Amino acid sequence: MNLEVIDLTIYATATITLFVIIDPPGTIPLFLSLTGRKSQSARARAAWQATLVSLVVITVFAVAGQAILSYLGIGIPALQGAGGLLLLLVALDLLTGRESAQPQASEDVNVALVPLGTPLLAGPGAIAATIVFVRQAEGALAAYTALALAIVTVHIILLLCLRYSGVIIRLIKESGITLVAKIAGLLVAAIAVQLIADAVRGFVTGA
Repeated sequence: MNLEVIDLTIYATATITLFVIIDPPGTIPLFLSLTGRKSQSARARAAWQATLVSLVVITVFAVAGQAILSYLGIGIPALQGAGGLLLLLVALDLLTGRESAQPQASEDVNVALVPLGTPLLAGPGAIAATIVFVRQAEGALAAYTALALAIVTVHIILLLCLRYSGVIIRLIKESGITLVAKIAGLLVAAIAVQLIADAVRGFVTGA
């Protein structure tokens, strides 16, 4: 009789995979570029909101992702292309500085929902990986439990990285935030182009 409560192999594999894709430490530059000029309480709120949005989106796709995509007739390449285009718009805003012209109230919401919560954190890569792990679970409760714990573990790490990014702000000051915004814009643009390229490749190969 198998009394295994959690599949440690699935847990380790899913945690490492989602950590690499979501990249909590790598999210800090973009988070700082969008929230660096806000108050400490506003940054903390944005960190919680972005993490929660990412957790909810990935959880929804873990539970019903395959059914949602099948019902809407959407493939992973289409998801990658949409995410890439959205990130490209965000990157252009960061590089041109237009994001600073947005109203403060709406900016708080945008930071939590777009681009941090999705598609940067809960993006096509994380969603696709989650759906694949659900398929691999094959109805095993221990595997489902492991995947759930892996998702929660990665988001706890993500929250800690975003929540305590204020330490970096105190070190780099206003000029540093501007520089980080430009670097983040360039990196996000590269991620966007890669997503679009992957989408085109997926359409061509029929993946």
